[in-house]
Amino acid sequence: MIKILGKKPSGDRLKRIHNSPNFRDGAFQNIHNTPQLAEGYHFGKVMFDFFFRKPEDIKPPKPIPYLKTDLRTLPLDTDLLVWFGHSSYYFHLAGKRFLVDPVFSNSASPIPKTNKPFKGSNDYSAEDIPEIDYLLISHDHYDHLDYKTIKNLKPKVKQIITGLGVGAHLEAWGYSAEAINELDWNETLELENDITLNTTSARHFSGRGFKRNQTLWLSFILQTENFNLFLGGDSGYDTHFKEIGNKFGPFDLAILENGQYNLAWHYIHMLPEEVLQAAQDLRAKQLFPVHSGKFALALHSWDEPLKMINEFNKDLKFPLVTPRIGEVVYFNNTSQQFSQWWKEI
Repeated sequence: MIKILGKKPSGDRLKRIHNSPNFRDGAFQNIHNTPQLAEGYHFGKVMFDFFFRKPEDIKPPKPIPYLKTDLRTLPLDTDLLVWFGHSSYYFHLAGKRFLVDPVFSNSASPIPKTNKPFKGSNDYSAEDIPEIDYLLISHDHYDHLDYKTIKNLKPKVKQIITGLGVGAHLEAWGYSAEAINELDWNETLELENDITLNTTSARHFSGRGFKRNQTLWLSFILQTENFNLFLGGDSGYDTHFKEIGNKFGPFDLAILENGQYNLAWHYIHMLPEEVLQAAQDLRAKQLFPVHSGKFALALHSWDEPLKMINEFNKDLKFPLVTPRIGEVVYFNNTSQQFSQWWKEI
C-alpha cells in the first residue's frame, strides 16, 4: 500500500519545486483561482450523491467493444495512435514510440477492487507494449499514474517526461534518475529525430495522498516538421487554451479530456461543450476526446461524454476522432472514418 502512494519530493528535487514560479504558499498554483468545488456545492453533498445517487447506467450493460492490435507489428515509419481507454494511448511520431498515462491494472485507486475498469476496456497489458522511447505522464493521479503498470513497464521504457516532483514516485518504484525528465510549465525539450516537446499549463490539481499540489500537472506539445500535436492531460476550461493556440497552433490534432465531469467540479474537469470550445481556442484541425470509456469516476452515464460532445457538435461539425479501444488512428489521414461504437452497447 505504501509503495502505491509513491514518495514525496525531497532534496534537490524539492529545491527545484520551491524555485518554480508556479509554486507559491506551499503548493503549485493554477494560473487563475481554481476552487475544487464550484459555487453552491459542498463536499458533503458531493459525497452523498456519489454513494447514494449514482445513475443506473453509470457502467455499460455489456462489455466495451475493442480491437486487439499487435502493436509490435505496426510500422514505425507511420505516424499513428492506439487508444487504450480513458487517457492511456500509444503513438508513433517521427520514428519514435510514445506512451501516455498508461493504466493497465484493475483499479484506478489506491484501494484494491475500487474504480474497476469496464468489462472489455482493459484487455491490454504491459506485456503488449513494445519498447518505449518516451513515456509521458501528465500528472500523478491514480487514473493517470498507475503503480503496477509503471513497475511492469520498467524494462521497456527508455525515458520518462513528466511534471516537477513526479519523479520522486518513479524513483521510488525503481526508475533511475537519469531516465526521468521533470519539467515546469513553458519549458522545451529537444527529443531525438528532430521532435520538439513543449510543456504548457493546465487547470487541474495533483496528489496521491491527503496533501495536494506538491507535484505539477501539465500538458504537452509535440512538434515535428510535418505534425503538431497537443496532449491536454486533465484540465478545466480557462484562458490558457487560447494562449496556447495563439503561441503554438494551429494543431493537427488535439487530445482533450471529455469525461468524469460534473457541474460541482467543472473548474478542474471540462464539460463537453467546453471541450469543443477548447479545441477551437487551440486552433485544432481535429479533436480526440478522451477520459471516458473505461472508469466511472463521476455521476454521469458511462456513454454521456461521447453522446453529448456529438450532440453539441451537430451544428459546429468539428472533426472528431472517436476510435474504439485498440483501433489504429492514422495521424495524416484526416478522412479516416470512425463509428459511433458506444451506440452498439
